[in-house]
Amino acid sequence: MPQSTFDDDDLFGEAADEMREDVETHLRAAKATLPDADAVWETDADNVLGALNGLRSALDTGDAVEELRQAKKQYVLGERAGAFEDDEELAAEIDELQELVETLEEAHEQVGELTSVVPQIKGDLEDAHAEGVDPDADADDVEEAEA
Repeated sequence: MPQSTFDDDDLFGEAADEMREDVETHLRAAKATLPDADAVWETDADNVLGALNGLRSALDTGDAVEELRQAKKQYVLGERAGAFEDDEELAAEIDELQELVETLEEAHEQVGELTSVVPQIKGDLEDAHAEGVDPDADADDVEEAEA
């Protein structure tokens, strides 16, 4: 059976390894909860609203935000303690994932806004056409009718 050591340097090294493992575990978990690329790209919707609703659902980041937050907390703690030898590599991975998550969240919000606007546009267009606007009339026909 290995003998336990209580040397500060050994304990610090062990803690640093565990901290790095925690960061990497949270990063893997965050990536695993990101949307599938095909779910964002493909649709089986019958109309624009269905496509937007499907896209909005596909852009949901799930638990990626919380996992990334946990990874970043562990990283910051380890970095400030000087626990990581190659902290630039971890920092770059965290930054890249954070940028992707922020882009997904922004796109999710924008698609949500479109999802609310598109039905209103459809209704307004239906109202406009119901009021006697001929959608097949071109600009010349309209000008002649006004003359």
